[in-house]
Amino acid sequence: MGPDDTADDRLDRRWWKEAVVYQVYPRSFNDSDGDGLGDIPGVTERVGYLDALGVDIVWLCPVYDSPMADNGYDIRDYRAIADEFGTMADWEALLSALHDRDMRLIMDLVVNHTSDEHEWFRRSRRGDEQYEDYYYWRDGRPVDEADDATNEGPPGEAPPNNWGSYMGGSAWSYDEGRGQWYLHSFHEKQPDLNWRNPDVRDAVAEMVTWWLEKGIDGFRLDAIQCLSKADGLPDGDPNDAPVGLAQFTYGPRIHEYLRELYERTFANYDVTTVAEMSGTTVEMAADYLGEDGDGLHSLIQFEHMDIDAGPGGRWDPEGWGEWSLPEFKRVLSRWQRADDVWTATYLGNHDQPRIVSRFGDDEASREASAKLLATFLLTTRGTPYVYQGDEIGMTNTDFETLDELDDPMTVGAVEDIIESGAADSYEDLRAFVNYTTRDQSRTPMQWDDSANAGFTDGDPWFPVTDTYREVNVAAARADEDSIWHYYRRAIELRHESPVLVYGDYDLHVPDDEQLFAYTRTLDDERALVVLNWSGERATFDPDGLGVGDARVALANYDDPPTAPVGSEFRPYEAAIYRY
Repeated sequence: MGPDDTADDRLDRRWWKEAVVYQVYPRSFNDSDGDGLGDIPGVTERVGYLDALGVDIVWLCPVYDSPMADNGYDIRDYRAIADEFGTMADWEALLSALHDRDMRLIMDLVVNHTSDEHEWFRRSRRGDEQYEDYYYWRDGRPVDEADDATNEGPPGEAPPNNWGSYMGGSAWSYDEGRGQWYLHSFHEKQPDLNWRNPDVRDAVAEMVTWWLEKGIDGFRLDAIQCLSKADGLPDGDPNDAPVGLAQFTYGPRIHEYLRELYERTFANYDVTTVAEMSGTTVEMAADYLGEDGDGLHSLIQFEHMDIDAGPGGRWDPEGWGEWSLPEFKRVLSRWQRADDVWTATYLGNHDQPRIVSRFGDDEASREASAKLLATFLLTTRGTPYVYQGDEIGMTNTDFETLDELDDPMTVGAVEDIIESGAADSYEDLRAFVNYTTRDQSRTPMQWDDSANAGFTDGDPWFPVTDTYREVNVAAARADEDSIWHYYRRAIELRHESPVLVYGDYDLHVPDDEQLFAYTRTLDDERALVVLNWSGERATFDPDGLGVGDARVALANYDDPPTAPVGSEFRPYEAAIYRY
C-alpha cells in the first residue's frame, strides 16, 4: 500500500525524511583494542549489526582531536581524529563500510565554541593580530554588591556581565596571559567563537567544505542557537536558567550566519543538516528551514524534553520528574501539525537519560514499554532517531556518589545547587541526579553477558550498568520477541509505509490520561496508532472514528485487539492498524 502517483508528485520527498537515524556515542559503543574506550574501528566492527537493525544513517558523536573536557565537544583540531578514537584512515574505513551497505554518516558540527587548546584560541589569547578577535574578550567591571563574581579574576574585578554557563557558574573566565575575560556558554575550556568576525565565518566554512569533500553525508549542528549574541552583551534576567540565556541565544544575526553557512557549504552537496536548537518554538522553526528560510533541513527541538523539568528548568531540584500525558500530547501535536516544519523525532540521546527509565517502566513493564516507545518514535512525523542501547531497552543506573559522575554539566549543576543552599549534600540530590544526568546514556553498550558486557577486554572508562547479564544484544537477537526485533520490524514497516513518513497527523482522545492515539493519513491510506502509555488497562473509545476493515500491522502483544475502537488495551500495549 503506497500513495498514488498524484500523491507522489505533490510530496516533497527527501532521503533524509525517509531515513531512520542511529546515534553512536563512540566512547561507549565498542572498544576494538582493549584500552577501555570505544573507538572508530569498534564502530566499523558493528556496521553489520546496524545494517541488520535496518537503520539508514549513523550519527557519530565527535571524534575530532580534543582534550575531552566535554567528551569531544571541545575540539582542538577540526581536521584530525583524537588518538583514543583512531586515525583519519580509520574514519575513512568507517565511511566506506557504511557506504558499501547503502548507509550514510553524519557527524557533529560544533562551531559555537572550540577547545581552549585550539590553535585559534592559543593565538587569540596571545594577542596575535589575525586571531585576537576570534573569541569574545572583554575587560571586567568593578565588583560591587550586585555582582556575583563566581570566577576568579583580578582583585576588585567582576566578569563583564552576569551571564551564567550551561555548565554552572559564570559564563566568563579570566585569562591572565591576555589580561581579559573570555566568554564560554558551556565549559570554561570551551570558549565561544565570535561569529561577528567574518574571518571566523570564513574559517568555519572552509573547514565544513573540507569535510564535505571527504564524502560525509551531513552534520548535526550542535548548540547552533548560541551563534549570535545580543548587541553589547548586556546583563540578563537573573531568573533565567542560566542567567543571560535570552541574550546569548537567538541573537540578531542568527539567520544571517546560518543562511551564509548554508549557501557557502551545504547547498553545494547532497547532504542533510539537523540543527540542535534548544529553546526554539513552532512559531520560530520554519524561519530556519528550507529554501525560504536559512536552508537547514530539520531541527532538534526540546519542548517535549522539558515536560518533566522543575519550574526553574532541568536542573531545578524541586518539582522534577512529574509529567502528564495530555500535556505531552499537546506539545508533540503542535509540532506534528506544523506542515512547514520537519523535526528529529526523539526521546533520548547522549544528553538525556535512558528513555525506558524516563518515559516507560523499567521494572514491571520494561519490554512492553520499550516497544511502545519504539512504536511512537517510528510512526510519528519527522525523522526518527534511535540512540544506542535503546533498541535493547537499556536502563538507567544508580550513581551513589558525586565522584562516580563524569558529565561536567551534571557536576556543575550539583555544585551550584549545594552552594545555593537548596541541598546540603549529594545524597539529598541523588534521586534527582539519577533521573536527570546525561551520564545515564553514556554507560557502555551491552553487547553480551561476558565481562564488561562485551564492550571491552580492558577496564571500561565508565562502569557498565549491572543489568547487562539479562539486557544485552546477544540475548535480544536470539529472541524473536525481543525489543531489538521489535525495533527492526517497526523500522521495516516505516520504510514500507509512506503514510508513516508523509501522512497527515490527527490526534484522538487528547485529554485521556492513559492513551496516546493518532491517525496518519495519506490520500486513501490510513494508519491508526494506539498507545496505552500507562501501567493500567485502558479502553479506547474515541468519538466518531471509523476504522473500516482495520488490520494489525504491528503490535507489542501477541494478541492485540483486532477492532481497536471500544477495545481494552493492556499496560503499555501498542498497536498499529492499517485501513
